[in-house]
Amino acid sequence: MTPCVLIIEDSATVRRLVTVALKQAGYETWAFPDGIKAMQWLVKPGSRIPDLVLVDLGLPKMDGYEVLRRIKTKPRFAQTRCMILSRRDGTLDKLKGKLAGATVYLTKPFTTQELLQAIHAALESAQRPGERGLCLPAEQHSSTETQSA
Repeated sequence: MTPCVLIIEDSATVRRLVTVALKQAGYETWAFPDGIKAMQWLVKPGSRIPDLVLVDLGLPKMDGYEVLRRIKTKPRFAQTRCMILSRRDGTLDKLKGKLAGATVYLTKPFTTQELLQAIHAALESAQRPGERGLCLPAEQHSSTETQSA
């Protein structure tokens, strides 16, 4: 089955770039501008359980940490991996992300290649038992040949 990625990003430009990159890479995507709309979709009967949630921290109405905490408290999403996309790159932000349930933290700006590698790492870690809750930093690459978000 095609991996499903839920994108929660308030910037329309970043949301669009991420959606296009993931669709071109063969992922099924659902994108929302804020955590409230995403949570409403997630609890809707018949909505697909995402394999991965990409969330920005600086969301309106409900920040990314709260979105992750709410997702992780629901048994239905026990196997869903969570990844943070953020301009914040402090150690405390990364620790809070890990505590909220993120397995990967990708700092903006990032290239399409970095995004896809981080997603692959997050989905791969879902296949390895005992690694829940790791907050793996996405490796920084100096590639200029791919789109940057």
